[in-house]
Amino acid sequence: MKQTNQLNRREFLAGAAAGAAAVSFPYLIPSGALASRGKGGANERLTMAHIGVGGMGGYHLRDMVGRRDKGEVNIAAVCDADENRLASAVKTAGKGIVPYRDYRYILERKDIDAVVIATPDHWHAVQMVHAAECGKHVYVEKPACCTIEEGKAMVAAAKENKVSVQVGSQGRSQPEAYSAHAYIANGMLGTISKVTCWHYASPVDNNPVPDSDPPPELDWDLWLGPMRWRPYNQRYCHGVFRWIMESGGGQIRDRGAHVMSNAIYFMNADNTGPVTVEATGTLPTKGLWDTAIDMKVVYTFKNPDWQLIWEQPGEKIPYFDQEKRKRLGIRDGYGAVYHGEKDKLVVWVGDGQVFTELKAVNYKIPAGGKHVYKSPGHKEDWFQGIKTGKKTIMNIEAAVATANLCNLGNLSLILGRKLNWDPVKQEIVGDQQAWRMMGRPQRHPYHL
Repeated sequence: MKQTNQLNRREFLAGAAAGAAAVSFPYLIPSGALASRGKGGANERLTMAHIGVGGMGGYHLRDMVGRRDKGEVNIAAVCDADENRLASAVKTAGKGIVPYRDYRYILERKDIDAVVIATPDHWHAVQMVHAAECGKHVYVEKPACCTIEEGKAMVAAAKENKVSVQVGSQGRSQPEAYSAHAYIANGMLGTISKVTCWHYASPVDNNPVPDSDPPPELDWDLWLGPMRWRPYNQRYCHGVFRWIMESGGGQIRDRGAHVMSNAIYFMNADNTGPVTVEATGTLPTKGLWDTAIDMKVVYTFKNPDWQLIWEQPGEKIPYFDQEKRKRLGIRDGYGAVYHGEKDKLVVWVGDGQVFTELKAVNYKIPAGGKHVYKSPGHKEDWFQGIKTGKKTIMNIEAAVATANLCNLGNLSLILGRKLNWDPVKQEIVGDQQAWRMMGRPQRHPYHL
């Protein structure tokens, strides 16, 4: 593959196609060629590469450029299946950055210590597993996975290869999330019996468009990756992939990966799971978008007994300080209420913004009280994990537990019935059809 910062479209496409045909899969790399785990590159700085540089991927790249300019990291490479996004990333990252169309070239480089993966959801598991198998530490966007079997593979890969993984449900690292967590952990609500999440409905494809040739800048086969092949349609990408069950999973897998991540963290349930999952709602009957329009999912947990309820739209609770909301752009269109025997607590949003009530913000942990972890920042927490080996705040086990909630909710809705879940084995029980749907075939050569 031609590696150049001068991205002539015809040359780039030709080089990418030739390289993709010739490249061997990266887990055949000798172990001695891999970057040293837990160590940085020159001057002890980690050398990073970015896979997927549109949307959140562009944000992560800009953030890492700022860190590079302060001497914290090195950036070696960027990768995207869209030439326009790739060219923009090269411009953002500056001189010396090598562009790639195919992520597997990045994983072959022994000088790269860690990768930031912000590709569409259907790529997360495959790329994270392959990166771990090549000894790279990983920051991967949420949701962690699209199927339960993918999640198991991600957990195994991180453990077996001893790499640090942080998943981009960054709400856990926000200051007011810490406040809410400390307030709940110190019993200010008493025993919590229910957590209700609200979110607005998913969009509907009311004006379908016909299939067409993909735009010339997009490598459509590579964008599809592990998914089954299909003709290009502008309703599939870029950001609208979220409204396709196979590639995005709808609001529950998008924002549920934030709101419910915080819920199970505050409830100390990262290492547990529900015993039943029951969803009701409305699926579209028109167009290509097939994720739930409205939806309610009830997750029942045991020992301790409580329920987690996801509702879209649910009962929206406006942020209490409307002037502050407007000034800071607080999105009060989604969040959660924690219902305890003594009191309740509202936590708004849940991702890059987390806000809670003043009684929690102003709460001071008393002498002898319970202290909870206070993240130094989501990427800072990841860097600490790389350097020390400690679990990150949104480690892969926790992220997969959250993704399982989202995926089980969708499965229950599609099948139209309650599912029984074994949280220890992480398997659906007593339902062979649902059990078979815990995984799905992946297209060669983009598979686990």
